[in-house]
Amino acid sequence: MGEAGSHDYLSPRFGSSALLLIDVQNDFLDDGAAPVAGTTGILAHLGALAAGYRSAGLPVVHVVRLYEPGDSDVDPVRRELVESGAEIVAPGTVGSEIPAALLPHPTALEPSALRSGEVQHVADNEIILFKPRWSAFHRTVLEAWLRAASVDTVVVAGCNLPNCPRATLFDATERDFRTVLAPDAVSQVSSERLADLSAIGVQLLSVDTILDRIGAGRS
Repeated sequence: MGEAGSHDYLSPRFGSSALLLIDVQNDFLDDGAAPVAGTTGILAHLGALAAGYRSAGLPVVHVVRLYEPGDSDVDPVRRELVESGAEIVAPGTVGSEIPAALLPHPTALEPSALRSGEVQHVADNEIILFKPRWSAFHRTVLEAWLRAASVDTVVVAGCNLPNCPRATLFDATERDFRTVLAPDAVSQVSSERLADLSAIGVQLLSVDTILDRIGAGRS
């Protein structure tokens, strides 16, 4: 038996990792219906991560929002707005779609299937998943899908840190996944928010470091 404190439960295992791209949709870009500052500016880094994971044969999960105008099954901060009929990442709209730069080929969302909880397959080892609240694990099949793919480490990036990426990372740690955040590939970063995540064991690594660790460094 090892000495107390000798176990490492935090270091990423990149060979059994998956990339989670959170809420990177057209409406949240600078010219979208509900812009989130900084999201357009990280698209190149997000695209590099997605391409790197694909080339390494590792899983990629695009997690999206789909607010049906008039619906009440929405996080409370936006519920009144969506109930009133506002179109924010509304099913079937251009604003709800994932930017083409993050996908291996043109792929339109399948709103009905996604909102019913189904996984939409993009390519081998690459899927799209709908989440109804902040965390990608809330009322989704994400954990089961990751376990079936023998994933024990999640790398999180996307839009926007204080909300969905943060909630996803907290929920991942509660499920004993090793966790990584790419601070240069997530919007709305601040030193305080990064410190909070570091305190629960999230590893903060740059896009280039992650790509090097999966053997897909940028040339």
